[in-house]
Amino acid sequence: MQEQVNSTATARRQKMVTWRGHDLPSLESARLVLAEGLRFRGLGRLVVAANAETEAFSASYEVGVNESGEVKRLLVRSTTAEHERQISFSRSHDGFWLYDRGQGPQRDEFQGAAEVDVQFCVLFNTLPIRRHQLHREAGEATMPVLWVSLPELELNVVHQTYRTVSTGERESVVNFSWPGFTADITVCEDAVVLDYPGISARI
Repeated sequence: MQEQVNSTATARRQKMVTWRGHDLPSLESARLVLAEGLRFRGLGRLVVAANAETEAFSASYEVGVNESGEVKRLLVRSTTAEHERQISFSRSHDGFWLYDRGQGPQRDEFQGAAEVDVQFCVLFNTLPIRRHQLHREAGEATMPVLWVSLPELELNVVHQTYRTVSTGERESVVNFSWPGFTADITVCEDAVVLDYPGISARI
């Protein structure tokens, strides 16, 4: 496993990471910028070949996280043989989301969700683990999450739970669960996924 890291200051680091799907024929790659505190920026792309679960598609995302570890901005695009779609989000200080599919902004609280999960994209598992520091100190967090499907970009609110299984200097294990599914995810010291059983692994 190779990782490219560029550190220009102790408070700001950049790295490129790539994951290959286990069961899904997919490849995800992202550039991560880890800034002071919990600030975080990710720019990534996912490519999925046609399979029993979904048609072939590609997707890209740009996500920005503030000093409290909350998602403040997100842009997701998806492309299939027949459709191009995009949706953008921004979250205000009063907890409301503004989202736009290119036809004018809409406003919703999404049940208080401060986290976002984009289907098939393992980068988004990093965000709640990092926000709650579950890779460094034992803990558990259950939260409402704004879930974005791919390639349709449909929106739902789901409840997900993350629980520390073990912590280490370079690797930690965090259990992830939601109704009907559970997995022990191995993450690095920055809470970035190393192995997500049945889903993806870093290469």
